[in-house]
Amino acid sequence: MARTVWGSTVGKKTVMAVSGLIMLLYLVVHMIGNLKIFFGAGEFNHYAHWLRTVGEPFMHYEWTLWLVRAVLVVAVVAHAVSAYQLSRRDIRARPSKYVHARPRASYATRTMRWGGIILALFIVWHILDLTTGTVHSGGFQPAHPYQNVVDTFSTWYGNVIYIVAMLALGLHIRHGFWSAAQTLGVGSRTRDRALKTAANVLALLLTAGFIAVPVGVMTGVVS
Repeated sequence: MARTVWGSTVGKKTVMAVSGLIMLLYLVVHMIGNLKIFFGAGEFNHYAHWLRTVGEPFMHYEWTLWLVRAVLVVAVVAHAVSAYQLSRRDIRARPSKYVHARPRASYATRTMRWGGIILALFIVWHILDLTTGTVHSGGFQPAHPYQNVVDTFSTWYGNVIYIVAMLALGLHIRHGFWSAAQTLGVGSRTRDRALKTAANVLALLLTAGFIAVPVGVMTGVVS
């Protein structure tokens, strides 16, 4: 049954929608946590430490965090694989160009594919920068996430990479949220306007919330 569902176009779209919503939920929580940086180093570092102790003493140190990471990895892989396979299936179904021009799609729709690639590359860079410290500038300090964030956004390339990725994320969410609603049967003719408005507001809030951090460092509000 699982193979039958996965083999169908509807099944792949459903996997893509559900995995996308899981990642969206994480992004909302992650953005709220990031904004704690405006309350100072003590507050932000305490929050980072709390993430590693969630569930204690029932859960061992960092077990909850690793569980969340495992769920995210599964969601990201499922989302990327289903998107790739749907794209390949779409290309095979239409091997030749249309005789008549297709209606012009929205900017977000036309950039979903390369936007996904940008986000995939960004995730790798983000982990190597602020989780492992492999490509971090200024000397990575494992127990000082506040200082690590300030170091990253004190470089021009750190700001460019992050802001470009967050703009791509906003476009991705704007189209993806509405598409997920349609796939899961939530959308309807009467709800379309509300869903599109919700998608636009959500994309705007997440983009602005994430970009606020590098802007805060650049302007000296966070230092």
